[in-house]
Amino acid sequence: MSTPLPLPLAGIRVVDFTQVMMGPCATQTLADYGADVIKIERAEGGDLSRWSVGDDPAGPQNPIFSSLNRNKRSITLNLKSPEGMAVAHALLERADIVASNFRAGVMERMGLGYDTLKSRYPKLIYTIGSGFGLTGPYAHKGGQDILAQALSGVMARKCDTTDPLTIYPTSLADYSAGMHMIQGILLALLQRERTGSGQMVEVSLYDSMLAMQMQEAAMALMRDVDFSWGAMPFNGAFATTDGAVVVVGAFKKNPLREICLAIGLDDLSVDPRFSTFTEALKHRSDLHRILRERFSAGTTADWIAALEVRDLLCAPVRSLPEALRDPQTRMNGMLLERSSTSDQSEELRLVSSPVHMSAAPVKIDRPPPKLGEHGREILAELGYDESHIDSLEKAKVI
Repeated sequence: MSTPLPLPLAGIRVVDFTQVMMGPCATQTLADYGADVIKIERAEGGDLSRWSVGDDPAGPQNPIFSSLNRNKRSITLNLKSPEGMAVAHALLERADIVASNFRAGVMERMGLGYDTLKSRYPKLIYTIGSGFGLTGPYAHKGGQDILAQALSGVMARKCDTTDPLTIYPTSLADYSAGMHMIQGILLALLQRERTGSGQMVEVSLYDSMLAMQMQEAAMALMRDVDFSWGAMPFNGAFATTDGAVVVVGAFKKNPLREICLAIGLDDLSVDPRFSTFTEALKHRSDLHRILRERFSAGTTADWIAALEVRDLLCAPVRSLPEALRDPQTRMNGMLLERSSTSDQSEELRLVSSPVHMSAAPVKIDRPPPKLGEHGREILAELGYDESHIDSLEKAKVI
C-alpha cells in the first residue's frame, strides 16, 4: 500500500484570532488541507458563534460553530495579562500566518498590530478581515454581513422593481470575504517562497460584495446602465401546482418562442410587446404575468420535462434539505460525517469543501474543539512544563 501524500498545507501553522464566520470559514479551509490552526479564544464564552444558537442542546458545540471550526485546536488566552501575551508571542514566533477579523484598531490596541509584528516576525503573513476596510469613513463601524449587503448596493438590486427590499438569507459577504482571505493567504505564501518575506493581507466584507458585482459595476461605470441578469425578461421563477420552476432563456436565437412551444402557449415572440429584447425588458411584468398563469396549471416535474425537450435551461426550486438529500450532493462528496466518539457526544454531519483534490481529500480529522480543549497540549509543544501550565491555569491565563 502506498504512503498517503502529505496534505498541501502540512507544516503550516496558523494563529487564529477570528470568530463568527468570515475568518473561521477561511481558517477551516486551511485546516481541511493540512494547516495546524490554533484557535485563540476568550475564556468567557469563546468564539461568539458558540452561543449564536442560544437554545441548542449542544450549547457551545452547536451546529453553527461546528460548521466553521472542524480540524482546529482551541486554547483560551487572557491577552490582558503579561503571561497571556507571552504565550501569544511564543505562538507567533513559530507561526506562518496570523488571522483576525476584529474591528479596525483592535489588534493594535492589544499590541498585535501589523506594524508592531512585522519587524519582530518578518516572515509572518498577517491577515486581517474587516467590515469595510482599515481606513475611511466606515473603518470603525461594526462589520456584519447584512450591513455589507446594504451598503454595497447588493440589497437594493432586485429582479422586479416592485418587489419589497429584503435581506438575502445566506451570508454572502461573510463567505465571499472568507474565500478572498484564503486567496490572499495562499498568494502570500507563494510570494514568501520567492522573497523570504511575509506581508499583510487585508480583505473586507464591503470589498467582497463590490467584487461580486463586477459585471454590473462595469455596466454602471462605463454605460450608466443598471444591469441585472436576474431581471432579464426571459428568466424567471414560476410557481407550479406542487412547487416552483426556474427558467433561464439564454443561448437561444429566440428563447421566448422556445419557451412558448415547450409549455403550450401561442408564440409570444410575435407580440409587439415582446418581439425584441428591449421591448420585452420594458414589458417584463406583462410577460411574466402570462407565464405565471401558465406554469401555475401544471406540476414541476411535467414542466421540467417539457422544457428540457426543447433544450431550455431550467431547474426545480429546491429547499436546502431537499438539496442536501439529492444524490448529486453525495456523489460530489459534499457531505462530511463523523460518528460520535468518547470526546464528542453528537454525530457530526457537515458540508465539505467545494474544492476536490484527488491527492488531498477533505475529512474530519478533529471534531470542532471544545473551548480551550487543547490549551495544555499546545503549551507543552511550546516548551512549558506541567508546573508552569498548572500555574497559568490557576491564574486564569489559559
